[in-house]
Amino acid sequence: MTKLASGRRGSVALFRLGLAAWCGEWSLVCSLSAAAPSSAGGYTLRVSTDRAEANYRRGERVTFSVVLTRDATGERLVGPAAKWSITKDGKPLERSGVTALPAGGELTLTGTLEEPGFLHCLVECTPAEGAPKLTARAGAAIEPQSIAPSLPAPADFDAFWAEQKRRLAAVEPRLRLTPVPSPADGILCFDVQAETGLGRGLSGYLVRPVNAKAGSLPAIVLCHGAGVTTARLSIAVAWAKDGFVALDFNAHGLPNGRPREFYAALQAGELKEYYLQGRGSRETMYLRGVFLRLLRAIETVTAEPAWDGRRLVALGRSQGGGQALAAGALDSRVNYVSAEIPTFCDHTGIVAGRINGWPRIIPNDTAQPDPKMVEAVRYYDAVNFAPRIRARVFVTVGYIDHICPPTGVYAMFNQLRGERKIWEHLDTGHVSRPDYEARVREEVLAWAGAAKSAAGR
Repeated sequence: MTKLASGRRGSVALFRLGLAAWCGEWSLVCSLSAAAPSSAGGYTLRVSTDRAEANYRRGERVTFSVVLTRDATGERLVGPAAKWSITKDGKPLERSGVTALPAGGELTLTGTLEEPGFLHCLVECTPAEGAPKLTARAGAAIEPQSIAPSLPAPADFDAFWAEQKRRLAAVEPRLRLTPVPSPADGILCFDVQAETGLGRGLSGYLVRPVNAKAGSLPAIVLCHGAGVTTARLSIAVAWAKDGFVALDFNAHGLPNGRPREFYAALQAGELKEYYLQGRGSRETMYLRGVFLRLLRAIETVTAEPAWDGRRLVALGRSQGGGQALAAGALDSRVNYVSAEIPTFCDHTGIVAGRINGWPRIIPNDTAQPDPKMVEAVRYYDAVNFAPRIRARVFVTVGYIDHICPPTGVYAMFNQLRGERKIWEHLDTGHVSRPDYEARVREEVLAWAGAAKSAAGR
C-alpha cells in the first residue's frame, strides 16, 4: 500500500511516485487508461490519451486518439464523421470541429493547457446509417497538484459556522427513537428524529449490533447523494454488520419509509432543484439546513453508548461526499472522511475562468456572476472546509466527471492539511460501481481496525 499523501504542495506527486508499488491493487478496479469507450449497435468508439497515466506538465502537448471499431471483427472504420471538442474541463471551449476518420482509422487531436487543470475531449460519432450515435470522452490532468481554489475563504468563515453551531446547540433536540424491524439478525434498528430549529429536523435510521458493549464500537454517519428520498436502512445495517454504530439520514429531514411516490412528488414540486433555493444569501442557502442536519446526525450517533469515543467516520458519495467533507471540518471528533466524487468543490470556479462545482449554484454560462451569490456560496464550499479538516481523508475523482469536475475536486484536495489519499478513476465519470464501493469499504474498515489496534497499545 502506498503512503498516504500528506502535507500540501508536492504531496500528490509523492503519491504518484508510490503508484507503481500499489499498481496491482489499483488495477483491480481502475485500469491505467484514460479511455472511456462507448459501445452500441455492434460498434465501439474509444477516446484515449497518449499517456496511460494521463498526466502532463503545463504547456505539454496532450494527444487524444479517436478510434471507431466494428465489434465483430475489430476492424477500424474509416470515413464516419467525428464531432469533437477539447475544453478546459468543460469550460471554456478550446478547440472543436467535425473530422472524418482518416485512413488507418485513427484520428488524433491535440491540445495544451498553460495552467494547472484538466483537458476534456468529447467525441460523438454515428458509425453508419441507422446505427446509434456513440459518445466517448477522455480526460488529461495538467499538474493537478497545483490547482488552487478560485477564491479565498471569507474572512469570517469560521465565525459564521461557529454561530450556526451555537444556534443549533440552543435548540432542544427532542430525540425520538422508534424501533423498526431489522432486515438482519443480530442488529437493532431505530427510526430517529431530532429537532434542528429548521422546520424539518434530522430524520434517519440509527442501527447497531445487538448486545454491543458500552464504548466498544466505531461510529459512522452516512450522507446521501443528491435527490429526495428516505433514509436507507439497508445501508446502515450493512455497516452495523461490520461492527459499527451507523446512522443513515436523508438530507431534507423527510419522514422515512414512505411510498416512492411521496418523495417523487416532493422532488417534482417543493424540493425541485432544492440545492439552488435561497442562493442569494448565506443565511437562506438551502445547504445551511443540510449541514445543520448533518451536525445533528453526528451529535446523535456519538450519543449512542456503544460508540467508543475515538473512531468516527463521515462517508458519502457525490452530494454525500460534500457533506462528509463539511462534517470533517465542522466537528473535530470526525477522524476519518470518505468522500467519493464529492460535490461542493469550488463553487466559484467561473471567476477564475474554470468550471464550477456541482450544483452550479452560479450558472457556468453566466457572463457576470451575481456578487451576492459569489459571496454566499463561499461559506458552503469544500475548498474552504478542506484546510479545517484534521481527519484522515480518502477522496475519489473521475477524470471525465462532468457533474463534479476533477478541477474542483483537486482544488479541494490540495487544501487538505492532514493525511490524505486520492483515488483517480481515469476512465469513469460521475458513476460508481460495486468494485468501487468494495474498495471504499475496505479503506474504512482497514482504518477502523488500525485505529483500534493503535488505541490498544
